[in-house]
Amino acid sequence: MGDGGTTPTTLDLGPQALIVARLAEEVGEEQLDAVTPCPEYAVRHLLGHLLGLSTAFRDAGRKDLGATTDTAPTSRRPYVAPGWRAELPKVLGELAEAWRDPAAWTGETRAGGVDLPGEVAGVVAADELVVHGWDLARATGQPYAPDAAALHAAYEMLAASVDDPSRGTIFGPVVPVPEGAPLLDRVIGLSGRDPEWAPVG
Repeated sequence: MGDGGTTPTTLDLGPQALIVARLAEEVGEEQLDAVTPCPEYAVRHLLGHLLGLSTAFRDAGRKDLGATTDTAPTSRRPYVAPGWRAELPKVLGELAEAWRDPAAWTGETRAGGVDLPGEVAGVVAADELVVHGWDLARATGQPYAPDAAALHAAYEMLAASVDDPSRGTIFGPVVPVPEGAPLLDRVIGLSGRDPEWAPVG
């Protein structure tokens, strides 16, 4: 990310957004009530969360602040409406496009009711897409290979937050992973998830 008066480093969220959209496309109706690595979330709630966060970070990138950017993600259990199969890929595409504008990475914005520098919000969006993409893939039994640039950005952000006393309001306790574990496993562990998580049964 940028330092002081320099231009912030931007990240193309498009590849990771497309990966998440393709994962969602493969979700069967019979899987909507399946458990996920997110406590208290079934797949339908995870999809609702993805739709909500994609809308919020799209608008954060556009600096279009209001109800979508002011609502904390924990304010209610997310609900996915019947038209989600068309809406989610559309919003994910709009999210990616919003953050392709260099202006999105400058100044201040807001997401989840939290004011953030634009360059921080963009990396948070990447992390959300990477981690929840893993959640969705694991819950529905799909292979998962996140975008490398988004994965590295997520790792840098999560590793830097390990000693932050406020991280407990966002992430669970760090789950240790073996030394030399793949970067994705390290990211998932840092997010408070067990990389070995799998549905029971």
